[in-house]
Amino acid sequence: MPREDASPMNPWKMVLTQIDKAAQYIRCDPEIIEKLRHAERALMVAVPVRMDDGRIRVFKGFRVQYNTVRGPAKGGVRYHPEVDLDEVTALAAWMTWKCAVMNIPFGGAKGGVQCNPKEMSSGELERLTRRYTAEILNFIGPEKDIPAPDVNTNAQIMAWMMDTYSMQVGHTVPGVVTGKPLAVGGSEGRSEATGRGVVFAIVEAAKKLGIRLDGARAVIQGLGNVGAAAAKHLVREGVTIAAVSTSKGGIYCEKGLDLPSVLDYYRENGNLCDFPGAEQLTNEELLALPCDILVPAAMENAIHKGNAGNIRARILAEGANGPVTPLADEILRESGVFIIPDILANAGGVTVSYFEWVQDLQNYFWDETEINEKLRLLMVTAFGKVMSIAEELGVDNRTAAQVLGIGRVAEAVALRGLYP
Repeated sequence: MPREDASPMNPWKMVLTQIDKAAQYIRCDPEIIEKLRHAERALMVAVPVRMDDGRIRVFKGFRVQYNTVRGPAKGGVRYHPEVDLDEVTALAAWMTWKCAVMNIPFGGAKGGVQCNPKEMSSGELERLTRRYTAEILNFIGPEKDIPAPDVNTNAQIMAWMMDTYSMQVGHTVPGVVTGKPLAVGGSEGRSEATGRGVVFAIVEAAKKLGIRLDGARAVIQGLGNVGAAAAKHLVREGVTIAAVSTSKGGIYCEKGLDLPSVLDYYRENGNLCDFPGAEQLTNEELLALPCDILVPAAMENAIHKGNAGNIRARILAEGANGPVTPLADEILRESGVFIIPDILANAGGVTVSYFEWVQDLQNYFWDETEINEKLRLLMVTAFGKVMSIAEELGVDNRTAAQVLGIGRVAEAVALRGLYP
């Protein structure tokens, strides 16, 4: 187990630590595990963009395909100032295991551009997106690698990516990306799929622990697409949302927040700093609130050695990727916190992306009721398998999920063999 200091843990080191831990319980040739410690391919590109003032700025772009032994690579594209190759590689690895946990026929990929989209106009973002897509064009395709939205990207970004790819190949290819608007081949239920999947997993965890959701209290870190959708669906289960936060801080109300008002305020103001009738608090203070359910749905390393001992939740459902470091995992387990790991908890997004891809390929679309039920069944099945492995091997939930996901990828590697 690597030592953690005060600085955020490198996500790629987190991945390697998790692989080594899970490998102890996977029956396969050690050389296969060694193969799975390496990404298949990684691309770093320069993305020159003409800004609104006429200047040309060059941004760094990345796309990593971690493993494609089970099918085409699948993974989001994020726009963030701190995106780097290690982060993208780690996220691609987690996507690989996530798709395998859900037993959908994808490998894992991830992409990103090192930029601050909050400081860019719509025109600059479109030009950035189109140039980035052009730079990775030979890397992606509906049978090779299918991008999707991630941090600071959305359905409009995906529409621009799809259009750029389609213009280059000479015909419309909806299946090259997922998370698109409905008008250009998107799927019903996709926008809330990750948050909805988080709640499906929480429902199963509550059943297992004997927790009544009607009247339970939840705390949500991160009010982006995942956190907001998870909060809305928790409310529908009767859960009281006691606190929420954004990157600029959060709000708390002991009797519960009026979620629609909070979401409307955030959409209008971009923050919660002056939201009326609630107590202001920092993200660190939010994480330490007593609650039944905690959903970290922001970025990696939110819960680490320094603050894990402050967590007072019964269920921790990882809406974000990698929000808990390895040492924090141990602290939380010793404290009795029930963790639903990221590669299970937030797998709803890639699962409905899979549904979207299938619908695009066959040019036949399902209604939202059917999609949500298909998602629920896959989430419940995957949750049950992870719990069975945890009980059989006597390991924590994250290790169990890693054993399931990495084990399925390792089996596929063994069956396909080494070429040439």
